[in-house]
Amino acid sequence: MSASEESSVRTYTQILDLCLRIGELLLASGAGAADVTATMQAVARALGLRNVDVDITFTSLSASFQPVTDEPTIVQLRYVKQRAIDYEHLTRVDHLVRELLRQEVDLKEARSALGRITSSGHDRPRWAITLGWGLMCGGVGLQVGGDLAVVVIACFAAMAIDRMQLRMSRRRYPVFYQQVAGGGLATIIALLVAATPLALDPSLVVTANIIMLLAGIGFVGALQDALTGFYITAGARLTEAILATAGIIGGVSGGISLAYAVGVEVPQLDPGTANLSSVAWTILGAAVAAAAFAWSSYAPKRSLVPIALVSAVAMGISQSIAAPGIGRAWSVALAALFVGLVAYTVAGRLRVPPLVVVVSAVVPMLPGLSIYRGLTLLAEGDASTSTGLLAMVTAASVALALSSGVILGEYVAQPVKREAARLESRLAGPRLVGPLRTRPDGSQRTRRTRRRRAETSA
Repeated sequence: MSASEESSVRTYTQILDLCLRIGELLLASGAGAADVTATMQAVARALGLRNVDVDITFTSLSASFQPVTDEPTIVQLRYVKQRAIDYEHLTRVDHLVRELLRQEVDLKEARSALGRITSSGHDRPRWAITLGWGLMCGGVGLQVGGDLAVVVIACFAAMAIDRMQLRMSRRRYPVFYQQVAGGGLATIIALLVAATPLALDPSLVVTANIIMLLAGIGFVGALQDALTGFYITAGARLTEAILATAGIIGGVSGGISLAYAVGVEVPQLDPGTANLSSVAWTILGAAVAAAAFAWSSYAPKRSLVPIALVSAVAMGISQSIAAPGIGRAWSVALAALFVGLVAYTVAGRLRVPPLVVVVSAVVPMLPGLSIYRGLTLLAEGDASTSTGLLAMVTAASVALALSSGVILGEYVAQPVKREAARLESRLAGPRLVGPLRTRPDGSQRTRRTRRRRAETSA
């Protein structure tokens, strides 16, 4: 092999490695497989490699390129070692991809920039993240009708759960056991408070913490992968989501069973009939919870207020539609449809991926209430088993309605650009991460052509 051929192979390998590292970070942050595939292929094309084959199986990524038909194919593999919602790194990588597509950085600069992104810390300390989780659960406690005591207890329980799960994560306990411990700790704290003279409903505290534990589960990503044809990745995401939810159910049901064993009464949570004042508090609680979740997920600070506003409007839509008696799943689906419709525009204004707005805004509508009602009814005995199972089915339908409503909104809202038409039709899905344009636009090509002509004439 000549020196020029060795240099070419080295360049091809570096390009594929950059694509894989970008794809790994996107996939670990909850991006759909279609978005990851399109972004990796767009980066490779911008750096001069066409017809790069990308394969994603949730835990691994592969990229292959064959320079000439009669030469061996260059194949690179990368495994997703850990999954953590980190919207700061996700946003910075999204900006890097856009700079690559605009040809503002070259391969060497892009590799260096990506290394700085993945190795750098965050602009907020870890204890601030714990406070953010506490504020989120306090907002949920306010959303479900709790008073000041409920909000304070929910905040304390959330911070305790976060610190416990952080310790378990550092000791490499699987997520299932972390969810079991979190659900159990939330229930035990609520029941201990119920045993005191304080007049509060422990079910509100448990519900708030259930939503906290549900917040990191990738329902949206799982449904997006299923709708866009990535069935293996969708099945893996769905299995992970079901296992994590089962951990919550196991922990909470264990705490409820313990309460019945020691003779502590566990009340059911009934939201009752909505009125103007309760709807106002619900909307305020949803806004606080959405912004606090975005803060705890390292979302850029500029996005917190818009996310709170989007979530507040969505919760208002859900409550106003549910008031006349429409089913919970349909009211949530229409609210999620609104989030999907506005997320693309809001994210463009904020210069963040739409995924940041979408996930944060729908967190307050996660079915913590239905899960808690189902568990308490199942724990009461045979007479309430059918009602409990119905509540659990309602929880599953709400989660499905949230995901499908958001994705339908993205389908309607996102314009399909001419330059990306071929790729989008092949992937058949909206873009929640990554630029919609996969090729430089006409104005950029014109500027480069004029610059080359000027250099040639000079």
